[in-house]
Amino acid sequence: MKNKFTEKPKKLFWILSYKSLIIAILFVLLTSAAIFTVTYSTLQHTLRSNVVYQALSNYKAQSLFYFMHTENHHFSHAFEEDFSPPPLSSVALQLATNIRVADRRSLFGSELPGFSIFDSHILLAGEGTDYTTIPHESAPPLESISGERDLDPAESKTYEESKKQSQTQAKQSTGDRKVVYIYHTHSWESYFPLLGMQGEANENKAVDNKTNITLVGQMLGMELKADGIGSEVDTTNMTQKLNEKGWGTGRAYMMSRNVVETALQQNKDVDYLIDIHRDSLRQEKTTAAINGKSYAKMMIVLGEANPKFDENVKMAKAIHEKLEEKYPGLSRGVLSKKKTSGNNGLYNQDLSDRSILIEVGGVDNNMEELTNTVKAFSDVFSEYYWQAEKVNAQ
Repeated sequence: MKNKFTEKPKKLFWILSYKSLIIAILFVLLTSAAIFTVTYSTLQHTLRSNVVYQALSNYKAQSLFYFMHTENHHFSHAFEEDFSPPPLSSVALQLATNIRVADRRSLFGSELPGFSIFDSHILLAGEGTDYTTIPHESAPPLESISGERDLDPAESKTYEESKKQSQTQAKQSTGDRKVVYIYHTHSWESYFPLLGMQGEANENKAVDNKTNITLVGQMLGMELKADGIGSEVDTTNMTQKLNEKGWGTGRAYMMSRNVVETALQQNKDVDYLIDIHRDSLRQEKTTAAINGKSYAKMMIVLGEANPKFDENVKMAKAIHEKLEEKYPGLSRGVLSKKKTSGNNGLYNQDLSDRSILIEVGGVDNNMEELTNTVKAFSDVFSEYYWQAEKVNAQ
């Protein structure tokens, strides 16, 4: 005969155990579903905007045609004579793991915090250029940019002499049309020799609201005028503008975008946009000796988030190649940057398919070196401009 007093606790025990088991199973299922949703969303975003994009963007369109021509042989007409298909193994590896065989950084780049700042591609490498010498974005806090120094007297003399030499008459001219717009997103960037601070060890101190990169832009404007190309040079004090908005230096490109958009609305003749910057590297990395003269080396930077990226690449490559031909060693190359947490990746270059950012020299370059570089760049850019005009006229 069953004991009622012992049977009842047993039933209660099994009921509680059953309910606990159901709750535990539901908890596991809900947690798993939540984790899957987050993981899938992240993976989907990664596959859409990173892995697949990077894998396919590294190969020419001909590479895609190669895979398509196995089904339709008419696609083979798109191949160049020297074309060779990409290794299928490397494409598969990158799609599966996001590891790029030719780029060792991809082995650990996604695992190190802040490493995405250096997620750039050297499209064309100049002399001495590798991934240890490329520019990276690290604007100082706005409150640290407060100086307004006068131009060093010796550097000022060189600057005035360069202005006199630029007053020549060009054989051809754009007339009253100002077709190039020159601006300076980081207008505070300066050079130690110009500030009378030669030998300063901390490169972050090469900033000033008066004597700065805008002098380089003004020199370029004068040189282009001497070559018959009308330009407008913006010298907006970006530090002041950012302060007025209560913005930090991280929003400088948003501020300069407003400046450029206003200029484009007021002047419909503008065809080219040039944003001039200064790199933070030291003298040995940013100086070149060419035919007995000292130059501040320069690099062209493009944003990969720009929908007009391909057109800007064509212009940048053409300018780099002309610099290499006429002033070997002056150009550090052409660099493209992705839009990441540390990189702007756009640089307002979507506003024109003829837009570039140039890094002119580093913190230790003096006025003579900057002047020589500006003259060389103007020489090459003018040649490129007039050739493009002839093509467009035809």
